Amino acid sequence: MGKLVGFCSMASTLFLIMGVLPLALARGHDYGEALSKSILFFEAQRSGYLPDNQRVKWRGNSGLFDGKANGVDLVGGYYDAGDNVKFGLPMAFTVTMMSWSIMEYGNQMGASGELSHAMDAVKWGTDYLIKAHPEPHVLYGEVGDGNTDHYCWQRPEDMTTSRNAYRIDQNNPGSDLAGETAAAMAAASIIFRRSNPTYSRELLTHAYQLFDFADKYRGKYDSSITVAQKYYRSVSGYADELLWAAAWMYKATSNEYYLDYLGKNGDVLGGTGWAMTEFGWDVKYAGVQTLVAKFLMAGNAGGNAPVFGKYQEKAEFFMCSCLGKSSQNVQTTPGGLIFRQRWNNLQFVTSASFLLTVYSDYLTSAGKNLHCSSGAVAPSELLSFAKSQVDYILGDNPRATSYMVGYGSNYPQQVHHRGSSIVSVKVNPSFVSCRGGYATWFSRKASDPNLLTGAIVGGPDAYDNFADHRDNYEQTEPATYNNAPLLGILARLHGGHNGYNQLLPVEISVAKPIAVQPKPNPVKETPFSAPIAIEQKTTTSWVANGKTYYRYSTIVTNKSGKTIKNLNLSVSKLYGPLWGLAKSVSGSYGFPTWVSSLPAGKSIEFVYIHSSSPAEVSVSSYTLA
Repeated sequence: MGKLVGFCSMASTLFLIMGVLPLALARGHDYGEALSKSILFFEAQRSGYLPDNQRVKWRGNSGLFDGKANGVDLVGGYYDAGDNVKFGLPMAFTVTMMSWSIMEYGNQMGASGELSHAMDAVKWGTDYLIKAHPEPHVLYGEVGDGNTDHYCWQRPEDMTTSRNAYRIDQNNPGSDLAGETAAAMAAASIIFRRSNPTYSRELLTHAYQLFDFADKYRGKYDSSITVAQKYYRSVSGYADELLWAAAWMYKATSNEYYLDYLGKNGDVLGGTGWAMTEFGWDVKYAGVQTLVAKFLMAGNAGGNAPVFGKYQEKAEFFMCSCLGKSSQNVQTTPGGLIFRQRWNNLQFVTSASFLLTVYSDYLTSAGKNLHCSSGAVAPSELLSFAKSQVDYILGDNPRATSYMVGYGSNYPQQVHHRGSSIVSVKVNPSFVSCRGGYATWFSRKASDPNLLTGAIVGGPDAYDNFADHRDNYEQTEPATYNNAPLLGILARLHGGHNGYNQLLPVEISVAKPIAVQPKPNPVKETPFSAPIAIEQKTTTSWVANGKTYYRYSTIVTNKSGKTIKNLNLSVSKLYGPLWGLAKSVSGSYGFPTWVSSLPAGKSIEFVYIHSSSPAEVSVSSYTLA
């Protein structure tokens, strides 16, 4: 089981020119294959009754009496790493990061046929978290304990170790655990909003209760669940989780209470003060700073803009430190890998790379650059660095070793993982005893009998060295939170940007059902000139504070046989924010800063939101090249 937190990665040159892939994404790795395998890993980590569509066939049912001694059903969920304990804090973080990956890059996952598998992986986690939260102010944060579990080497189907469950409540608080679980529930509620609205509302109900619990009864969870201290100690405390949870609550509900919470508590809880060079299951500051920077760039800050600007400064410090362009930079190995610590270093690499990736896309959508102490940095540089980290993991490193099990031809064969290293119960159902597992299987100097496909192991040391030995748990043990952020990056690298503006609001209230359906709008084409067609349509609507808001998508298509330059559009009767175009001093709109021309047959999209009929869009001028 891994320790501590994570670092940075990067984003991309995104062109809203539909159908054109950025050159930065020319790839030598099969990111689609890596994405499929990274999702499959979660099925190997499942606890409980396995479903009929289980694809990892060497696993069987396990932990079927979890929670029974405590009078609660805690069957299900995920084992965190190579052991058989269910730790609530890293499990919730895993769910949050998988949900964020889907939120940003679900379209790309869908195009590769992996979206349903990713959604299933999230739901396996949230189904358990719902069980672990049986009362508003009660949350179970661990099943089993690391001490007795580590004394034994058994596959999960044979467990004879303690399955005691540990909880937090009003008298034994744990704001970090409750806050992270609130974040997980809120984030997951967003991705299930359309496909399973009833389930989404259930998740949001738990999120509301858990945030209230975390904020009202404050304390560190490992002071209440002391058996977790040796394995997942809350070094950063709970302040970061309170802000992290508030950010996800705002994203899920659009309730300005949570936006104001971030504004009012940014200083006192450290969101505007901590300049971080790591991000992961313990330290969330860089993550919340990235989210708040997104709110600011999307125009959602309102009166909190000055405070949110301070959050963004810290977010950009993180990004710059990863790129080596800050006053305090992250350490890298000679081969170029971010390095934080010997024990499970790759958790920092994948988490940081995810933040770099989404922030690159946020900046590109806003038409902005990253500002480092060394000067301005283009968003594409963020994505390129993130890609370099992923490519290192997949084998572009001094050892030519893939640190994803089952990807490439040279990957770890002796993974520190009980289930993988012991013959499958489906092949040999003979009972494997607690200490017998060590004698027969742990000490066995041979490849694992079961392939732990997609697992990201701990990875190399500060000098790019790696020893593929089962007892080398610092380097060969995998973890769910190593993989979770990687889903989004791999989907982005495989599918490209997909022409989507990453700043478009997803914070649409789901507390109440949408009462007003989108009005169908006829196609509107500009009468100005046949070479340019403009099509508008309503994509969604919602009710907030008694007012109906509409999101409009506008597609501008070059129907001529030549390239269009110097395009100027007139947009009148617009009563809300617009994304995807650059506004000139004269008030007209032109190409966004990352687009200089529109080739023949290509289109650009821009969107706007207001509580009225479609704005009037027409062509003022253009030139043909």
